[in-house]
Amino acid sequence: MRNPLRYRVWYTARQKVVTTVVVGALVVTSGWYGIGRLTAPEDRSCAKGVERPQGSDECIGVSGDGYDFGRPKLTEVAAAIARENDTLKPGRYATVALLLPLTSTDEAMQTKMQRELQGAFAEQYRANHLSNEQVPGIRLVLANTGKNNLLWQPTVDRLKKMTGAPDHLRAVSGVATSSTQVRSAVKELTAAHIAVVGTTITADDIANGPGGDPFPGLARVSPTNRDEARALAHFGKVKADKALLVQDTRTGDHYTDTLRAAFTSLVKGTQYEPQLFTSREDPNDEGTTANTFQQITHLICDTDADTVFFAGRHTQLRQFINALGARGCQNRPFTILTGDEGSYLGSDKKLDRGALRRKVTVRYASLAHPDAWAVAKEKGGAATGGAATGGSPADYRSFLDLLATVAKKPVGPIGPTGHQELTDGQVIIAYDAMSLAVHGIRQATPDGKRLPQPGDVGEQWPRVKGSLRVSGASGWICLDNHGNPYNKAVPVVELAPEDARQRFVAIAWPERTPPDPKCLPPSSAP
Repeated sequence: MRNPLRYRVWYTARQKVVTTVVVGALVVTSGWYGIGRLTAPEDRSCAKGVERPQGSDECIGVSGDGYDFGRPKLTEVAAAIARENDTLKPGRYATVALLLPLTSTDEAMQTKMQRELQGAFAEQYRANHLSNEQVPGIRLVLANTGKNNLLWQPTVDRLKKMTGAPDHLRAVSGVATSSTQVRSAVKELTAAHIAVVGTTITADDIANGPGGDPFPGLARVSPTNRDEARALAHFGKVKADKALLVQDTRTGDHYTDTLRAAFTSLVKGTQYEPQLFTSREDPNDEGTTANTFQQITHLICDTDADTVFFAGRHTQLRQFINALGARGCQNRPFTILTGDEGSYLGSDKKLDRGALRRKVTVRYASLAHPDAWAVAKEKGGAATGGAATGGSPADYRSFLDLLATVAKKPVGPIGPTGHQELTDGQVIIAYDAMSLAVHGIRQATPDGKRLPQPGDVGEQWPRVKGSLRVSGASGWICLDNHGNPYNKAVPVVELAPEDARQRFVAIAWPERTPPDPKCLPPSSAP
């Protein structure tokens, strides 16, 4: 039987040629399409301005459009920031970036990120709506450096390109962890003449000083580890012969390195050598240090010490508290003194709260606390901490009123911001850092202009003092000539034995007493 398809396709030589060409073209086209599908670059974008670098599943980059970097805790506040950004007119705003490890997998760090954004957004809203129409307007963007800040480089590269239109980046805030990666990021940003305002960086070597200014344009609102240690020592009246140091030997962590140095000077004269432990490269890794602490507590019981200075991160601090709570010498009381990493403990579910009821007192130098300035005494109007200067209840009440406004519709919601959420100080200190950034931007804006030059913002820091100080919710921010807060109020906070609540004790001062009411650092200040 004759095949009709063969007859129609191959009936003549000409039809044979045409059919061959068509089939060949289809084969070649299909081949190229298949090869293109196999060789085309993978779409690694997450959102506008954000993508996954090769070899990583983290979304890295800069966004002010409401992207939450895959972290539900950031969803509400990121959306509120985007709504505020949408109200700004092009050419009439300066951008401030929050440089933070937004995709951290550590639960405590995720909470910290949420609170950093909440505090910064509160100041953005105040600057745009409650500052008598001062210019420029303030746009806020989120800049993710990845888990442990390991992917800081591509984000910093992007920020350095944002100083021109349409972004007009004029300052970077956040900058919240004292790590080698953050130090490198600050170095690059300030070298590019971008002003940086650190929130919770306390390492002494991520700072400028009399020995030189390696980070021109850097300012901080938190005391250094050295100042925190001095404030704790003045408050506690610690006797060196009754104190010992427990320290992390891992180097390269600027927080622990400088805290260790500060505490070493405080226990000078002790009869006991330091007790050593070594944390993992990722300080959030539990590792095996809990075993080491079990041994260290035996040795502590062999001493006559009653005060332990702890130089380490919060994960290891929690392990040490748990171990000391199970010590053999239960009849002896101990006080643990440490830096601001203690602020993470209130929400740490792995903390043995029973240890606090077994004669273990934990006190730390907090960066801020809601009760530090909340209640004025009858005599002299001094706050709870007994200070008539260095801060005020009125400044803190203004912050609370603002927070109440931004936390609810139509401005918010931005996530929980009640008293308990403020006790770790993160919302407060982020608000103050953003306030300093806005202050610098507007002070640097020339008359008749809407924007300052990028390099002019960081030059404002030496003049943030006296009547030009920033009256922060955490206390006065009076900077020395190197951008460091002079004699900043240090709230001493302890974990309540009943429930590990972060309970305010008193305000301590690096210089032993509150600053002069004029808030002018003396000529001998570093």
